[in-house]
Formats: sequence, structure tokens, C-alpha cells
Amino acid sequence: TYLYVPLMMMKVASVALFLLSTGGTVAFTLHHGAPTKASLNAMISGSAGTGEGWIEPSAPVNTAASLKKTLEKSLEGATFQKRLSLLGSTGSIGTQTLEIVDVCPDNFVVDALSAGTNAKLMAEQVMKYKPKVASMSTPEAAEELKGLLKDAGCKNMPEIMYGDEGILAAATVDTADTVVTGIVGAAGLQPTIEAIKLKKDIALANKETLISGGPVINPLVAKHGINMLPADSEHSAIFQCLQGVPEGGLRRVILTASGGAFRDLSKEELFRMCEEDPRAVQAKATTHPNWDMGAKITLDSATMMNKGLEVIEAHYLFGASYDDIDVVVHPQSIVHSMVETQDTSCLAQLGWADMRLPLVYSISWPHRLNMPYKPLDLAEVGSLTFMKPDNEKYPCIGLAYEAGRTGGTMTAVLNAANEAVNEKFRADVGLGFLDIPKLIEQAMEAHKDDLKVQDVTLDDILSCDAWAREFVENASMREKVIL
Repeated sequence: TYLYVPLMMMKVASVALFLLSTGGTVAFTLHHGAPTKASLNAMISGSAGTGEGWIEPSAPVNTAASLKKTLEKSLEGATFQKRLSLLGSTGSIGTQTLEIVDVCPDNFVVDALSAGTNAKLMAEQVMKYKPKVASMSTPEAAEELKGLLKDAGCKNMPEIMYGDEGILAAATVDTADTVVTGIVGAAGLQPTIEAIKLKKDIALANKETLISGGPVINPLVAKHGINMLPADSEHSAIFQCLQGVPEGGLRRVILTASGGAFRDLSKEELFRMCEEDPRAVQAKATTHPNWDMGAKITLDSATMMNKGLEVIEAHYLFGASYDDIDVVVHPQSIVHSMVETQDTSCLAQLGWADMRLPLVYSISWPHRLNMPYKPLDLAEVGSLTFMKPDNEKYPCIGLAYEAGRTGGTMTAVLNAANEAVNEKFRADVGLGFLDIPKLIEQAMEAHKDDLKVQDVTLDDILSCDAWAREFVENASMREKVIL
């Protein structure tokens, strides 16, 4: 089915609506994809629209108070200045955030940086941005950083720290008002919590903070009145589409997915390739067709677990029930996600596949800064296509919905098990691509006897995280398919 929507011959950085003024045409092609079992699709997706299962959002949307806050901040004008603490400064999120700082030096000051072991790049960042705190993951890296800064004649030597203590120091530095959580995995949970307690806004690029910690994080956000601002493309798109939508106006969230490395293979072709050439699958799974992302997220995209995790994150960010969060495959990665309002209008945010766009909005919200990026040219794009995901080909989507609907500590187990098996697959210990969902499902099943749904604490989450990683470590020893 082709839906032709009249479009202007225009160039814009992002577009918030599907329906635009008359002019040229672009074909929006909707494919239903390979058929799957009706019962499986019914279990995984579908918009009930009943309002049941909705919660209070952690992002500043869907309430009268958030509308008022957005308006007040908007009226401040674009002369604002924010002071940033950047966790993961040498990774892809961190370096792109600093590129934004370079473009808008009057709007942003960097007060703290934390990184892994790349002391050379950290030294360059410290010399340029002059943070108060610089933290590395290991004492060796911290010592190397000290030496590099001394050799460079650093006149504004920061407090150099390392490990968990260093990340916490960076996240809680007194002068910063916004913390960008660009570190991967559950390591971002504790520093985010401590930053929230100090009433710092969070530019959230770490999915696991809400996926594992949602039962703890959302009440803290409400208690301390901070702004949880999504910095990944899909949730930023939803957040942008919800600007101005009144309380009770949101009906459905529609997350778009690129389809990952295997989107052009049928289920049968993928499964056959996994059996006949697991090495080729391993190589392809760590290469993304559209986005330049870290290794962990690229593999999550190949399994589509990233989209499952984003469903859970969307639930906590925007309050929508799992019955009102859908996933659609969109290979061009131009429509970054959509919302449906109560009157069935569909609002979408469009832009090139550029992580800097959501990052800009997360640290400048609700302002719109003038950025030197390539404007979106819809005539150049030509056509936008959509199709339903094959939930048998991508079982991780169903596992995420199951974990989310179960709630409590199950999402922490899902996340930690995925993180552990993702790492093992990339470490080439002999696991096959199809072992990833298999091991995650085994961990979830084993956790059912110890599941906690009510009054979940941070200790519960961290304990389940550790348990799931140990479970995968032991279970993976039995799954050796690549020799």
C-alpha cells in the first residue's frame, strides 16, 4: 500500500509533522513484512488505547505542570547557559556532546568529565574544556592522565579520580546543573541517582538507567522535581513530538527501528546463515547499516534488543502502557519515532541519522539552537518505508515486552543478561547469534522464583543485575557453537 503525502520542496533540519503544504510528493510505503503467528503478534504488540497500565512519566511531558515549566523555560530565550557534567566523555556520546559545546560555547560550560582508559583523549579534553573533575576507570589510567597533563603544562589541573568514586564525583560536582549520562550499561545507574538527589537535570543517553532502575528512578524524579531529558534518537523524537501536547492527549507511542544488520534477510535466510556460516553472522552483527554507534549498541540493534529496551524506557519516560507502545521497522532511519494523539493524529520527528540532533535537544531543551548541520532534504530522501518487525526472527523484542509487563526486578535481569551475553558474543568465546535470546530467556525464566514486583530498592536491582550476569557466565559455558 502506498500513501502519497504532498510535500514542499524544502530543506529542514527536522520535521515534526507528516502532513505538510502542497508541492512535490514523497511515497510513504507501508509493508506488513513476513507473516508471523497471530498469537505471537497479539502478545507482543497492539494499541489497546484503554489507558490501563499508564504511569507518571519521568520526562517533563503529559502533565499541566510540565506544560507550564516548558513555557517558562522557553520564554527565557536562547541566551541560557548550562553547566555540564559529562559521563563517558571519550565515547561516541561524549565526543559528540563536546562537538556541540564547541559550536555553542556561550551556552555550555563543562565542569566534569569521566571516561574509561583513554587517557590521551581525556588529556586533550581537559586541556581544552578545563573541567573541575576528571575521572578515569582505573588507577593506572588516572596516573597516566596526570603525567600527560603535567607534560602538557596544564595550568588548570582538575581533581583527578578513578573508579566508581570518580564517576560519582563527576556526576555530583557542585556547579553542574545537567549530567549527560553517556556511559554504557548499568554503571550509569548509581551516579544518575546521586545526581537526581542533588536536583541536577539528566540528559539520558544511558538506556539501562530506566530499564533496570525505572522502579527506583521515576519516584526520585518526581520527589526532586528534576527534568529527565532523553538523548537518544527515538525517545528524543517522542519527546519533541509531545511538546505542546496537553495532559491526556497522548494515545500511543510508535518507536521506529532501522532493522539492524540483518533487516534485508528473511527469517529463514538468517537462521540458515547462523547454522552454515556463524563467523559471517558474527562479523555482520557488529556492523550497523545506518548509524555510527558503539559496539554494544550495534549488536543490540542486530538482535533488535535495543528496540525492546527502548520500549521499556519509553514506558518509564512517557508513562505509556506496554499495550500502547508499538515498534515499526523503518529502514531509512529518517523518521525517528512518532506519537499518536487521542484524535488519531500522528506526529513524527524527522532528520538525518545524526546522534548530535537528539543530544542538542537534551542539553538545550526547550530551546532551539542554530546548528551547522546538513538540513534534511525530503526530495533527496525520496521515499520512506515502514514494516512490522518479524517477532520470530527477532525474539528479543518479545522478551523485552514480557519483562516490561512482568515489571519489578525482571527488567533488571533482562538488561543485565543481555549486557553479559552481548559482551561474550563480541569477545568471541564461542557463542552463536541465536544463543543471545536463548540465554536471556533462560535467565528470565530462572528469575521468576525470586521476582520482586513491589517496593523494589536499588539494592534489589543491583543484586538482580549481579545474579543475571553470573547466570549468563555459567550458562554460556554450555553454549559453544563457534569453534
